[in-house]
Amino acid sequence: MTASKPARKPARPFFSSGPCAKPPGWSPDKIATQSLGRSHRSKLGKARLQYCIDLIREVLEVPDSHLIGIVPGSDTGAVEMAMWTMLGARGVTTLAWESFGEGWVTDALKQLKIDPTVIRADYGELPDLSQVDWSTDVVFTWNGTTSGVKVPDGEWIAADRKGLAIADATSAVFAQDIAWDKVDVLTFSWQKVLGGEGAHGVLILGPRAVERLESYTPAWPLPKLFRMTKGGKLIEGIFKGETINTPSMLAVEDAIFALEWAKCVGGLAGMKRRAEANAAALDKLVQERAWLGHLVADPANRSNTSVCLTVEGADADFIKKFGGLLEAEDAAYDIAGYRDAPAGLRIWCGSTVETADIEALGPWLDWAWDTLRN
Repeated sequence: MTASKPARKPARPFFSSGPCAKPPGWSPDKIATQSLGRSHRSKLGKARLQYCIDLIREVLEVPDSHLIGIVPGSDTGAVEMAMWTMLGARGVTTLAWESFGEGWVTDALKQLKIDPTVIRADYGELPDLSQVDWSTDVVFTWNGTTSGVKVPDGEWIAADRKGLAIADATSAVFAQDIAWDKVDVLTFSWQKVLGGEGAHGVLILGPRAVERLESYTPAWPLPKLFRMTKGGKLIEGIFKGETINTPSMLAVEDAIFALEWAKCVGGLAGMKRRAEANAAALDKLVQERAWLGHLVADPANRSNTSVCLTVEGADADFIKKFGGLLEAEDAAYDIAGYRDAPAGLRIWCGSTVETADIEALGPWLDWAWDTLRN
């Protein structure tokens, strides 16, 4: 028996975990165009880049003690800039509980060859954070995008740490609380919770990170794109809109639109409320269906953005067909789990998603399940 299709579809079926749904009300004609076709080093270009930085500081509530720079290479570029310029001065600990954290392990171990202490956990789990030695530099993901596992808070980070806390927080910022006094380096990209465009990263440095940059020279050569000091001093212009290489001013203007939208929905508090409401709506769908489950069993460690779900008896082929059915109906796009993760679904619940669309997704999940089972 063929299952009947639900009558209502999500109005915006964009559930990809990156690039993510654009902010509600977004359209190309709402993007400011005055900086397009102009040099990023013109007075106007630098002013728009600085305005974007100022909005990031305001919406994220970044303290004045921390510097904010727009850098190349998306979040990956920002993380690697920090790792290649700062690691090697002391021991290093890398934490991995999903694929991107594992990527930073590979960078430290095989590329920089600094023989880090590696603390791992399986997908869906968080390692024992009490094992971390804070006399070392520590590289970790605040929210594991491909596993849906987040750190519960910043309490596990030592206030008297000797090493640097380097956090890849690309799917955490704007949706989860960040303990700025516990973070020395934080990275993200606009394409996640802001629903902006990819290719650009944001690098936020605390005073201890700046001190490291100015007092330590790594043993390996640094590409031009990674160099943040000159003559032993920080190139401060990077953190005032003078980017290392040419940015897309269209992407910058798109990010400005998203940040101004974030202010309109209540700033950081409003963005967090939206993500929490979306995650709660999805959790309700899971609780109502015996064949669905959470990959992350502990709610304290469960992401409110990149929510990963298990599907009873599913393998990778089943999930591919499941996602394909929904995409063909324009009911949900890009909800298959990450390729290296256990077979399942991954549904973005970040702030640019509307809760009504999460709710409308439920009957379509049932339809795809029934269709494939029958």
